[in-house]
Amino acid sequence: IPPHLSFRWGILAIKKMKIKKLLLSLLLLCLFASACGVKDSEPIAAGEVIPETKKATTAKVAPQIKKEDVPQDMRIHFLDVGQGLSVLVESQGRYLIYDGGGQGSSSYVVAYLREQGVEKLDYVIASHYDADHLAGLVGCLNVFSAERVLAPDYEHDTKLYSSFMKGVTERGIPFSSPVQGETFTLGAATFTVLSAKPENGDSNDYSLVIKIMNGQNSCILTGDASAASEAEMIRSGRELSCDILSIGHHGSASSTSWDFLEKTVPEAAVISVGRDNSYGHPDRDVLEKLESMEIDLYRSDLQGTVIATSNGSEFTWSEAPCNDYQGGDSGTQPAETSVSPEVSSSLQVWKSASGKKYHSIPNCGTMNPDQAVQMSEEEAQNSGLGACSKCCR
Repeated sequence: IPPHLSFRWGILAIKKMKIKKLLLSLLLLCLFASACGVKDSEPIAAGEVIPETKKATTAKVAPQIKKEDVPQDMRIHFLDVGQGLSVLVESQGRYLIYDGGGQGSSSYVVAYLREQGVEKLDYVIASHYDADHLAGLVGCLNVFSAERVLAPDYEHDTKLYSSFMKGVTERGIPFSSPVQGETFTLGAATFTVLSAKPENGDSNDYSLVIKIMNGQNSCILTGDASAASEAEMIRSGRELSCDILSIGHHGSASSTSWDFLEKTVPEAAVISVGRDNSYGHPDRDVLEKLESMEIDLYRSDLQGTVIATSNGSEFTWSEAPCNDYQGGDSGTQPAETSVSPEVSSSLQVWKSASGKKYHSIPNCGTMNPDQAVQMSEEEAQNSGLGACSKCCR
């Protein structure tokens, strides 16, 4: 073979050997990939049962959770207003106040709401018009703006009631008397009216009972609703089960029937009641019912203000339950829990620390509301104070 041809054939042979090695490497790579399960990427025939290996390689997409579907924290503040009732509910920066306690607690309620950062109340709810529930709401209307007022459909013959309605009217706040089953929104929470207007009865029977819901959590506020009102709610067939029950009428024997407890089956109960009150509240029979059903108990006369926080699935508390089931007299049922007509008919006013005038609001002019003293108008006049020409027109 001529030298020049021998050289060319040598180069060609080397190239062929490289190609063979390359093909051999590709073949080995395919065999290796096949052994590692690459064949599972083959298309699956219609109707074919997917082997476990193929199921394992099937991508799973996590369900999309909308932000609005996730329950937000809701806080329920059971305020220590002595022999009265006041509850603040907050959700997503929205606020509801249910009752405001009596005349002696109005300044405390206003100060507490300020501490919580409240500037506007989305709902002001008067369960009914007895003074130990209504007086503090008059103070709240004087200090905070309000979007809506809810109250029962009846009238009360006291100056306090007139002052409350006057405040609502003068400020142009929408007012309504909701009916049974009506539902409202408060941030991420909702609340529904459970009670109905009675055909006959005293003011306690008119109490607006509401059920507050946040996710799976619920709380029922009862005002002074009596056993007759409880029976009507049971007959309505509405869902009454709840996590927390605010015991009606400060633990009086006129409320909290066995039937109502068996329908509500709460995990915890809260009694708003004054220490050493003259009514014998809370009643011994009511407390024995709660103890027999192993319901955790919170009492304002023993624990002060307590806060329940809901994340939509469970409640946590600012402190442990007292579970003190020792009560007052058994079978007590006072006909009326409001204060005497002489006291309840007197308009509540405020006096500054050093002023010589009394005011209809605790922050008139340069007044410091944190140092304002509340008293009845009669007490102010008897003390020689004159009416402020600006706010007491």
